[in-house]
Amino acid sequence: MQELLRSTDMTIIAFASALLQGEDIACFEQDVNMSVLEGGIGLFPRRLMVHPDNHAEAVKILLDNDIPLGM
Repeated sequence: MQELLRSTDMTIIAFASALLQGEDIACFEQDVNMSVLEGGIGLFPRRLMVHPDNHAEAVKILLDNDIPLGM
């Protein structure tokens, strides 16, 4: 898996996941448990991962929808 997006904003992660799933690109959210442990204050970013074969297409989809990659 390759990192696509890093953000402390859960809404951006959810929107990006929905866009990718709509284009049949599998994605996986990492660091969810860490952000839960810190109490939801937004200190630790979550990461959205995709397969390396889909990375370029996924980047284009997010940038076309004005989603900052945060990397």
